[in-house]
Amino acid sequence: MTTRTHTLHRRSLHESLVLLLLTTGLAWPGLDIRAEVTADSATAAAPDTLPYTASPVIRTEWITLPDGVRLSVDLYVPQDMQPEKHYPVLLEYLPYRKMESRSGRFGFYSFFVAQGYVVARVDIRGTGESEGKLIAYEYTEQEQADGEVVIDWLAKQSWSSGKVGMFGISWGGFNSIQMAMRNPPALKAIIAVDATDDIYEDDVHFTDGIMHADSYEMRQDIENAIPGAPAYLIDDAYFANRFDTEPWFLVYKRQQRDGPFWDRASLITRYESIRIPSYIVGGWYDGYRDSIPRMLQHVQAPVKALLGPWSHTWPNEPFPGAGFGWRAEAVRWFDHWLKGVDNGIMQEPAFTVFIREWHPPGLKVDVIPGQWRSEAGWPLAGAKNEVLYLQADHVLATATPQAASHQLLYKPDVGIEAAGSVMWWGDLQEDQRAVDAFSLVYETPPLPQAVTILGFPQAILRASADAPLAHWIARLSDVAPDGRVTLITGAALNGAHRNSAEHPEALVPGETVDLDIEMHFTSWVFPAGHRIRLAVNNAMWPMFWPTPYAMTTTLEVGGDETGNGLSRLILPLLPPATLPSPQFTQATTADPSPPGFGESTAETESGYAEISKVTHDFRADTTRLTATNSGTTAYPWGSEQYRDYLEHFVSVVDPAHAGVNSEYSNEVVLDGRVLKWTGLFDFTSDAGFFYYRYTRRLEQDGKTIREKHWEEAIPRDFN
Repeated sequence: MTTRTHTLHRRSLHESLVLLLLTTGLAWPGLDIRAEVTADSATAAAPDTLPYTASPVIRTEWITLPDGVRLSVDLYVPQDMQPEKHYPVLLEYLPYRKMESRSGRFGFYSFFVAQGYVVARVDIRGTGESEGKLIAYEYTEQEQADGEVVIDWLAKQSWSSGKVGMFGISWGGFNSIQMAMRNPPALKAIIAVDATDDIYEDDVHFTDGIMHADSYEMRQDIENAIPGAPAYLIDDAYFANRFDTEPWFLVYKRQQRDGPFWDRASLITRYESIRIPSYIVGGWYDGYRDSIPRMLQHVQAPVKALLGPWSHTWPNEPFPGAGFGWRAEAVRWFDHWLKGVDNGIMQEPAFTVFIREWHPPGLKVDVIPGQWRSEAGWPLAGAKNEVLYLQADHVLATATPQAASHQLLYKPDVGIEAAGSVMWWGDLQEDQRAVDAFSLVYETPPLPQAVTILGFPQAILRASADAPLAHWIARLSDVAPDGRVTLITGAALNGAHRNSAEHPEALVPGETVDLDIEMHFTSWVFPAGHRIRLAVNNAMWPMFWPTPYAMTTTLEVGGDETGNGLSRLILPLLPPATLPSPQFTQATTADPSPPGFGESTAETESGYAEISKVTHDFRADTTRLTATNSGTTAYPWGSEQYRDYLEHFVSVVDPAHAGVNSEYSNEVVLDGRVLKWTGLFDFTSDAGFFYYRYTRRLEQDGKTIREKHWEEAIPRDFN
């Protein structure tokens, strides 16, 4: 998919960095190297310091595609580039306007240039400085076919060694995986940070298969309309190729079920397609972490994986807490596959993972406590599950429960505390007690000893609804002795998708169905004296669009002495460690910046609109929330200021009546003119339709010079 911050990707606007150095690598999937690894062999990699003799030179060149369209490429090369030397190339391929991104990437790329690489940053067709019509949506066949041409061009330059690596975060991670699926000859290895193998279930368009209206989507439909800096050329071709193109949000919301549209670029349908070594990096507080164990398990090419206690960020600039200088490890990876260096990286453990320990709920956690582990791969050898049954008295226990039926009245505005500040799985969450008050809650007695998990917890539920459509949300939490409830993980299931997300089926009111809710990948240590809690309800607003019917749902527990079909929680227990723990060397450094670029500022940590206020109108029985953000960036040619405002609402008495409206603007101040792009977005629903209304506007010096409007009624397709 998608990035979620303005220039540095979602959680990245920290002025100071604490850099720690990872020292272990990984191995071929399935290779048992336990006998080969000793404590002495877990030696430190090169520090993540920046061995600059001089900053790199940026060369801008053009790559001509078969249809004559030219893509703009920035090449970051050494100042002392030697004509007789051939350099491997690292490619980042994005639509996020490389000129404006130089301030956030210059130091990052400089590290790799200093290690003997040329770094290429390419604007995707129809974005930034590149020519052509904007791609129709994310990860099109056109984007990927162009990417193959780009890789071939980079490999054939006179200064190139002929070997190319791809890397990137979010969109750049996604298309690194997707290009690896195509196996172009010159592409020798990838590093994908915060990306996923399943763009239907895990991305921001239909989270867990349920309608989701994300700030990123609304923002990107304006960012796509901005021409390349510093010229900002406004002419007829610009209007035809960018400004007047159909908004991506509208394209996605017509595709409400899984299937070919989403499968086109999802690795999850064809793991065997990748034959290129892949290093997958993720964070526990990011929404894309599930792909890491799946790729470790199913991709047959060499795979490394790293999963740490941060959100949607590069590991060297993390939020929350401290990170480490993972770029040195990235260099080791690329040195092995692009330079042929025998540095031992493929004889090291395949999976480096952070096991989280208890922290209190809330958004102000600075450092996540826990320990690092080395694992040979996934699934873990010796791993076992603990099965806890939902009891009639709302206890979680190993005993077979007595039969009981527990009912829950659907309250569509429940869930803000569980939805995160920017409304997707992964972010730090508030105390869950306010949500649990409107949920069916089951929990263990105080634990006599600590319980540690790593994997995908499952909630197997026997449930029914007195309406044809319902969502079920399962959340796993840690209850401290003082009553505070920390969310660990969760997931939702669209009841119509219980058998297939591609071929949904309405619920039969009153009919009990079996629901298998696989929660998102997680790690946690439940301390002794704490309780394990499973909470189940039917709303997590505004992350999930409300189902349209007032209803009551029923959860069945007990009634089957064989244990089959019983409502239960399955916990993936972490087996004892068999490999040495990773060793870390602390290092601090500051990246250089290109001249003339100022710092980016943002109102929020993520750089996107975050929830700022929630209000309830008791007379109308309607709940509203607002989310806001603003930021500025200084460039050599001028400045840019963006403003982001969203308002979600839902009627508690008539949940079919829900909506979100937003205004996103980006104003560019240049010498002699001021350009301002604004998107006015309105998306509402009733029982049968979603109603989309969108206006895109361009003003120059305060006068509107172009405006385009879209309006469409989209049938609700089991959503």
